[in-house]
Amino acid sequence: MTFDLTPEQDQLRDAVRALGRRYGHGYFVEKAKSGEHTTELWADAGRLGYLGVNIPTEYGGGGGGITELAIVCEELAAAGCPLLLLVVSPAIAATVLSRHGTEEQRKRHLPGLADGSQKIVFAITEPEAGSNFHRLGTVARRDGEGWVLNGRKCYISGVDEADHVLVVARTEDSSTGKLKPALFLVPTDAAGLTRSKLDMEILSPENQFLLYLDDVRVPADALLGESLDAGLPALFAGLNPERITVAAMGAGTGRYAIERASEYTATRKVWGGRSIGSHQGVSHPLAHAAVQVELARLMIQKAATLYDAGRDLEAGVAGNMAKYAAGEAAALAVDTAVQVLGGAGMTTEYGVATLLGAVRAGRIAPVSREMILNFVAQHVLGQDKSY
Repeated sequence: MTFDLTPEQDQLRDAVRALGRRYGHGYFVEKAKSGEHTTELWADAGRLGYLGVNIPTEYGGGGGGITELAIVCEELAAAGCPLLLLVVSPAIAATVLSRHGTEEQRKRHLPGLADGSQKIVFAITEPEAGSNFHRLGTVARRDGEGWVLNGRKCYISGVDEADHVLVVARTEDSSTGKLKPALFLVPTDAAGLTRSKLDMEILSPENQFLLYLDDVRVPADALLGESLDAGLPALFAGLNPERITVAAMGAGTGRYAIERASEYTATRKVWGGRSIGSHQGVSHPLAHAAVQVELARLMIQKAATLYDAGRDLEAGVAGNMAKYAAGEAAALAVDTAVQVLGGAGMTTEYGVATLLGAVRAGRIAPVSREMILNFVAQHVLGQDKSY
């Protein structure tokens, strides 16, 4: 057992850290507040190969795995630039395409995902069903050689920046008559696909949307994979990378907050010429948060290693635990940073309160802490299913 990164992974971490710090949290906040996107950072990350580290080399990627992509997510977040679309496009869409797309689909989409010139977002959540694919209301039916999709989706990230949206729908199995999931690559400018922006109390350059699919017609090759049988495994293929990279982003955000707070408390002097960090009432909460973040990082590393080794069931357990741990640790770290900075913690200038909304959301999405606890109780502790 080793906890050391390979020399290549170390180099990747250092290089991504340098890129993130070149932009910094001020850039992230400025883009978010002006309603713009982090276009320049995304383009640089793509040009340098960081967006495609987990994509096979034959399609323009780096040939690595989720371990490498988690490094990218964590280090950009640790520099104050947590990019949600790293989770959606390289982690979910690229993984699903790599593992279950047709050769034509891989050739058409993966090179653009690798260099950042293309973005594909993911649409599973619905107003009524949430992310429970057993009860999804979005339905696809055959229409000649193609398909027609109808339904609604909510909390879909980055649709305004993407070329395609990977829509999870239900189709009728002709052999059984039952509905089963299938994934469709739908152009974001398709006729019948409309969107409505959701106003969120989260400071982010990436927007959330409601999607409406009203008789959206797509060709036969919009169906992901060779047949309808690819739907369920393709859907599950994206869930573990999603949880692992969301966790990595949370851990990076926690590191950023602790670093900012530690710099402040080590130099801020109020009474008797001693730094406020010399008082245990200040230093102990920060130290506790640092411990929690480091524990989350260890679970992220385990989950990514298991996933890249093809041990999907074990990676599912570890990925859920990593997401839970990182969500809690990030929220604790940011809240603690705000508290020890006092009034300064609530200012934009010091750059920690700007992350409060995002880390709170990290305890809810893409899967809530309660559903993770349900998962652990059932699959690890052997308890009866509670829902």
